[in-house]
Amino acid sequence: MYIRKCRREDLPEIARLFSDTVVNVNIKDYSEQQISTWSGRSQSLLSREDFLDALYTLVAVEDDAIVGYGNISRDGYIDHLYTHKDFQRRGIASAICDELERHAYNSGAESFTAHVSVTALPFFIRRGYHVVKELGAKIDGISLTNFLCKKNPLQ
Repeated sequence: MYIRKCRREDLPEIARLFSDTVVNVNIKDYSEQQISTWSGRSQSLLSREDFLDALYTLVAVEDDAIVGYGNISRDGYIDHLYTHKDFQRRGIASAICDELERHAYNSGAESFTAHVSVTALPFFIRRGYHVVKELGAKIDGISLTNFLCKKNPLQ
């Protein structure tokens, strides 16, 4: 596996990875209606210019396939961090997150934040993040529990 910057032509594969991961991995923590609404947002990724312009976006590649992706803003906000449903628990998200945090830190970020799903919360806690507060994200009128998490770079 290697990690590289995201390219425009990666967006369709990222959209599929996002949808497949939400449907197959997050289903254990969310209702079918929540999953359907959340995964339905995958097509909007195809037009997210900020993935390439405003956010530092990386993909993890294995055997010419994208097996994970993530992005971060200059001020340390992790917008997305997803690992392909068939590549969970192989250190891919950790490797991507390490690179994202390093980039943001070197860009002057004073802390790292993320809106974290119930499913991803243990991952972020293991990385030294703490829950600032529980949130209720709304997607197309459907509420999903998530958490605002924060980490100081030197933790």
